[in-house]
Amino acid sequence: MLNDATPEFLNQLENRLGKGSLRAVEPPDLSEPRGMYQGKAAAVLLPADTAEVSLILAACNAGRVGVVPMAGNTGLTGGQTLQDGALPVILSTKRMARIRALSVTDNTMIVESGAILADIQAAAARQNRLFPLSLASEGSCQIAGNLATNAGGVNVLRYGNTRDLCLGLEAVLADGTVIGGLKSLRKDNTEYDLRNLMIGSEGTLGIITAAVLRLYPQPKQQIAAMLAVPSPKDALALLTMMSDELGNVISAFELISRTGLDFMTETGLDFKDPFATPYPWMVLMDCGGGDGLQNAMENALAKAMEAGLVVDAVVSQNLQQRQLLWQLRENIPAGNKRIGSISSHDISVPVGRVPEFIDAARALVDPQFRINCFGHLGDGNLHYNVFPPKGQSRENHVHLRPKISRAIYDLVAEFGGSFSAEHGVGRLKSGDLGRYGDAGKLAAMRRIKTALDQNGIMNPGAIFG
Repeated sequence: MLNDATPEFLNQLENRLGKGSLRAVEPPDLSEPRGMYQGKAAAVLLPADTAEVSLILAACNAGRVGVVPMAGNTGLTGGQTLQDGALPVILSTKRMARIRALSVTDNTMIVESGAILADIQAAAARQNRLFPLSLASEGSCQIAGNLATNAGGVNVLRYGNTRDLCLGLEAVLADGTVIGGLKSLRKDNTEYDLRNLMIGSEGTLGIITAAVLRLYPQPKQQIAAMLAVPSPKDALALLTMMSDELGNVISAFELISRTGLDFMTETGLDFKDPFATPYPWMVLMDCGGGDGLQNAMENALAKAMEAGLVVDAVVSQNLQQRQLLWQLRENIPAGNKRIGSISSHDISVPVGRVPEFIDAARALVDPQFRINCFGHLGDGNLHYNVFPPKGQSRENHVHLRPKISRAIYDLVAEFGGSFSAEHGVGRLKSGDLGRYGDAGKLAAMRRIKTALDQNGIMNPGAIFG
């Protein structure tokens, strides 16, 4: 049983931490981007370093006070928002934002948990290096949140999830124990892999305070191509052909439906349609490589057009044109938000079954509803979102959300997929984890949770409900 964070408890904690370490709760601290949750907390704690995080967790553990971790507050499954139970504290990593070191030789960077993803990317670029994690929220999300949710993004096809981009991390467990692990080693078989246990745990096992990130040399050429394709099946065949023709230079392969562009037009978002013809399906392919990339890419696309897999193409000739194509892709969620979805689904299925899934899912949903299906075809991750008919409000149909989600997630399970591909479980999907998760794995997860957080103070209610 957890206790409320009382004024007396907070005063004692602030006296130990010093000025600037605690502030009053403000409305943005208690909500999340989709507005689905309204949380509660007694105060926001702002530790300046790992030692202060250790002090906070030790005190909260002794007092049985819940701790809700908050990084950039961009999460989409309510993991940062506690609604029920005893009054917790929010632990913000905002003040821990230093980039401690960068090694061009080792291709590594040591960063603190509150570092903004875009700042990490920029620091790497200044040394002609690439940190390839790329998300729509990269201007505000923090690396602690990326690690805690094992974020995906657009470059998973080539570089993997956040887990694949982390060589080591430092963290603090619920009782204040510090786990040190800021080594830049590629090989180290001396202990349990606590790094990968913490990554993806959504703050339920401890607080990540710093990480060693993997960097890559900046590609000499980076080229994007917007490709009109006849269907998702042809898009999948195109992915296979481009991989065979170009090798491992493909960083991203994004499936885009016409509905996404229609929503941007409908809601007044400023964008330039790359095609004069409104094609129903498109692919945004991004490649990075050496000096011969442009010719290789154009030759490969010529073959794809001859095979009927591509019916129209726009290929960037410089970085500005590449950026414009990516801006179009990154504005799709903004258009979705303005329309207002009835039900949104971050799912994955085996890559080879994506077209089959899209057809089967469409047959499950009332034909009056509009579907915006888009996402990372290269790794099988789709954002399958259901919207009301044009001109109607989501509020008239939102009561159907549980039924729609259940049908979609049942289908995902039939396809051997996942109901949460890259956004995590949080509080939104804790019930789905119980329904679709493996019983043996869930039992093991609960035992690990109990072993590392005996009093259950770490992000209570997240993942396990």
